[in-house]
Amino acid sequence: MAKQADFAYHLTNYLTTYLFGTKNFSIHTVHSYRDTFKLFLIYCDEMLRVSPEKLRIQMITPGVVSDFLKWLKESRGNSATSINQRLAAIHAFFKYLQRRDPCFLLQCQQILAIEPAKVSKPMVGFLTERELYNVFDQIDESTVSGRRDAALLRLLYDSAARVQELCDLRVRDVFLDSEPHVLLHGKGNKSRYVLIVKDVAQRLSAYIAENHLNRPECTDMPLFFNQQRKKLTRAGVSYIVAKYADAARTLTPSIPKRITPHIFRHTKAMHLCQAGIDMIYIRDTLGHTDLATTEIYAKLNIELMRDALENAYPELPSHDLPDWKADGVLMNFLDSL
Repeated sequence: MAKQADFAYHLTNYLTTYLFGTKNFSIHTVHSYRDTFKLFLIYCDEMLRVSPEKLRIQMITPGVVSDFLKWLKESRGNSATSINQRLAAIHAFFKYLQRRDPCFLLQCQQILAIEPAKVSKPMVGFLTERELYNVFDQIDESTVSGRRDAALLRLLYDSAARVQELCDLRVRDVFLDSEPHVLLHGKGNKSRYVLIVKDVAQRLSAYIAENHLNRPECTDMPLFFNQQRKKLTRAGVSYIVAKYADAARTLTPSIPKRITPHIFRHTKAMHLCQAGIDMIYIRDTLGHTDLATTEIYAKLNIELMRDALENAYPELPSHDLPDWKADGVLMNFLDSL
């Protein structure tokens, strides 16, 4: 391997062989990492006057990485969250590199020591039960498309699926026998079974029958599709969600102005938490690898309960009591003790 090609060699192996083959990352995750390095190459070319074919690992110092992050903020207007995502991708690459080529061990560790920017975590948005069912009530189930949308939105909530997991569902991933459940294909190609309630199962069963998806040749077809019989995209699901949320907002102004499919996932997690369901079950339903990620819902629930208790606690009336030191009889009694 020529020295001048070491960065190209390691980056190519990282994005193709390692992330896809070894780590089994999804195409969306790999594209996110790839886009970070596309931006980094643009930065090196425009700001450092180093073309991609001449870039070597030795040139990528901690100072260069820090300046790249600063460039993302000042020249491209990236938020702290976006910059931290780019830094996480760079960290992941150099963590990989230090095991592949120990010659760069110190350089890798110096880059890994670059800390992400501090960002205030936004409060998790979710719908109350009343708000949720007001959204469902806006669907006209007398039409074919309405019945599809009703099945889609109720499954999106009941399964707590990520929007891409919902889009990737195929007919063979739906099981509607005695214990209805769906097989979701999550991040890192990790799959999980999620139970669904009978009402959602019945809607799915009717939807599958109406669209003739119960035929043997349809098992690999997407569960939800558009008019061209192609699977719905993330943008398509977002459009459906926004359509009914906007209609529901006229009746329930408390529904957030900007609502995305992900709010149904947060809503299901919060409703499970408020119902006292064990956090381990909620974690498994959401497909989290770390319980700490799930515990954000428990913390939020505690905060909501504290606010409710404080608002419900009666305010004690104030009384203008006389100064006890001005009571001569009382003071004489105390002096005699």
